[in-house]
Amino acid sequence: MEIYLIRHTTPEIGKGVCYGDSDIPLRVTFSLEAEKILSAIPKSFDKVYSSPLQRCTQLAYVISEDITLDNRLKELNFGSWELKKWTDIPHNEIQPWYDDWVNKPTHNGESYQELQNRGISFLEDIPNDYNRIAIVTHAGVIRSLWAYFKNIALKKSFNALVIEYGAVIKIIYRA
Repeated sequence: MEIYLIRHTTPEIGKGVCYGDSDIPLRVTFSLEAEKILSAIPKSFDKVYSSPLQRCTQLAYVISEDITLDNRLKELNFGSWELKKWTDIPHNEIQPWYDDWVNKPTHNGESYQELQNRGISFLEDIPNDYNRIAIVTHAGVIRSLWAYFKNIALKKSFNALVIEYGAVIKIIYRA
């Protein structure tokens, strides 16, 4: 099966703000960014899946009128850090996470390993008879799934893979 992992376009949020599963709108450049993505992907898919957050669904509906939303495709839940500036998060809260962000959950949130686990759970539920699917999601989900597909340690996924807004990564997957 061909899987196209597609990151949403640029969100309308200031630099240095921690956001994960917050529902952030997109910048006015959405149409231009979407056109670029459409030129980089096939014209049709057996199925299009999307994170339910608007920064993903808006793009998913441009790709197909028939999409399936799945909460397991949401970005990392940063808990009480959501929508705070990274510099405003208390050191005693953030340092343990910095020390082991793969296994340590964010304050009242989740760990990167938990994000990957829900992504793998999602993959396991995809019907085997599809030839080509699109998954419109977030950088954290894409990195964690890419690490799973490539059998790379999660800790190495951030340095090994840069994912810009609107990035498209094609994976051949055999369940």
